[in-house]
Amino acid sequence: MMTDYIRFRGILFLCTLVLCSMLMTVSSFAGTQLWDFKKDAEGWKAANGNWSVADGIYQLQKGGRAEHSLVGEEDWDNYTIEAKVRLDAGNWGGLVFRAQSEHEYYVYYLNVPDNKTELWKHTKPNWDSRQNLKQIPAVGNVKIENGKWMDMKIEVSGDSFTYFLNDEKQSEDKNGDYGKGQVGLWGWETGVSFDDFTVTGKNIVDTLDVNPNSKLTTKWGRLKESP
Repeated sequence: MMTDYIRFRGILFLCTLVLCSMLMTVSSFAGTQLWDFKKDAEGWKAANGNWSVADGIYQLQKGGRAEHSLVGEEDWDNYTIEAKVRLDAGNWGGLVFRAQSEHEYYVYYLNVPDNKTELWKHTKPNWDSRQNLKQIPAVGNVKIENGKWMDMKIEVSGDSFTYFLNDEKQSEDKNGDYGKGQVGLWGWETGVSFDDFTVTGKNIVDTLDVNPNSKLTTKWGRLKESP
């Protein structure tokens, strides 16, 4: 009987180790949330500006300054965001990250006239209260212009940001003022279209539904292969 008991204890211990290992592995995977805007912009909240979904695209009508729409949780910290961006009417539009509130956030936005990207930190109390952190002339085979879809990607880790445009690295930057926050879309006196928005991070609940017929199947594969 004692031998059977010892054997049972050993099996139970091994099962516990296997279960713990599985839980640790699952928790280490990055979760992904996406919006392809085929039907609506579920979960998104416009801080200001005229936003709507049309033909599978989330669009901002040309209007005022620092118009943006946010999504996600305020405790999101390290993540990668990516979206297709097209400047339709006007010169400035891009992606928001680490949004503490409607007034406090970072934004990388495309600048058409100067063929560059600008990094700004927005602060209280007004929509256009902000501080310029960096001017980033386009590098590589990148031309920022109206009417053309461009793939923007931002990797956020600690106080470091890495910015890509059309899969070409544009800049590495640092700022530690905002340590976590929501993500979003942005335009300044510009009509902008956005599509295929994804956010991936270890503390983000995975809601990605893999559909072999989806236009995001390729992106899904790329995201799941990312560390």
